[in-house]
Amino acid sequence: MIARRAVLAGLAAAPLLELIGLEAAGMAATDPAFGTVRRLDPAFDRIVTPGASVRRLASGFRWAEGPVWVPAQNALLFGDPPSNTVHRWTAAKGVEVFLRPSGLRTPVPASIREPGLNGIALDARGRLIGADSGSRAIVRIDLESRRRDVLVDRFEGKRLNSPNDLCVAKSGAIYFTDPTYGLADGDESTLREVPWCGLYRLSPDGKLDLLDKSHRRPNGVALSPDERTLYLSLSDEAQPEVLAYALDAKGMPGERRRFLDLRAEHAAGRPGLPDGIKVDARGTVFATGPGGVHVCSADGRVLGVVETGKAVANCAIGEGGRTLFMTSSDMLAAIPLEF
Repeated sequence: MIARRAVLAGLAAAPLLELIGLEAAGMAATDPAFGTVRRLDPAFDRIVTPGASVRRLASGFRWAEGPVWVPAQNALLFGDPPSNTVHRWTAAKGVEVFLRPSGLRTPVPASIREPGLNGIALDARGRLIGADSGSRAIVRIDLESRRRDVLVDRFEGKRLNSPNDLCVAKSGAIYFTDPTYGLADGDESTLREVPWCGLYRLSPDGKLDLLDKSHRRPNGVALSPDERTLYLSLSDEAQPEVLAYALDAKGMPGERRRFLDLRAEHAAGRPGLPDGIKVDARGTVFATGPGGVHVCSADGRVLGVVETGKAVANCAIGEGGRTLFMTSSDMLAAIPLEF
């Protein structure tokens, strides 16, 4: 197996964190702009602020992942799964440790590559829902007390592989992916009990449904605003694309189609693979992939690409819709959005 992290970017060393913040009214000028913004369609200017540049907010992480904006704290939470840590970023303080350990709370065995939380989201009550690669479970964490509850860690009695990313529906249902990225030996790990890398739906009543087991590298998941479409990114070097599943009134998938084909970007050697994905209230899809964040209309047109020069693992929309945050290899970056 080709290690996903090696394919995407490779793990960085762990130097001291470099902390840089955003000003309340926009990007701070304390750090030089970097990266590239590729405008492919005039509609891009209604989403990403025209003339805006990417700014680095912090660096020095082993692999930055899974950001989510927490309105109640006016803060961004994001993980570093190999370091078993969730960090919090605020404009006032920059980055500070929020949870450590974030996932596995025992000594980390050699058989686990990523012991920490990966994808994270908020439920309707503001609690953190996390894909815990180390504990191989979907967990819920109260942000004030830090109390942790395991929501599911098995399918039909068998341990999950290493849950990777998730999204939460208005009903409370959780869609998540369960590849083998968190296991040191990947597909060949002796820890595996489930022989596939699945896409699942956990109902509010605790029922776990397997929606799709046909993909090698399922990764990021996101819902459209009307929750009639579920997007799935495939971190598969042989099939680098984003799929869209039509959901019925019960939130179950029917027909699926290719939403975004990133083979050409991958073949051109641009860094990364399809990974995290987010959707804004207008239905704009922000899909990470070879080259950066691909900003797409709801009908699948690529309007532009935001590049950091490194693989972008995931992204989040924060500050009231005014900022796109990006976890990119060893750093946290951002660019302003039109709101």
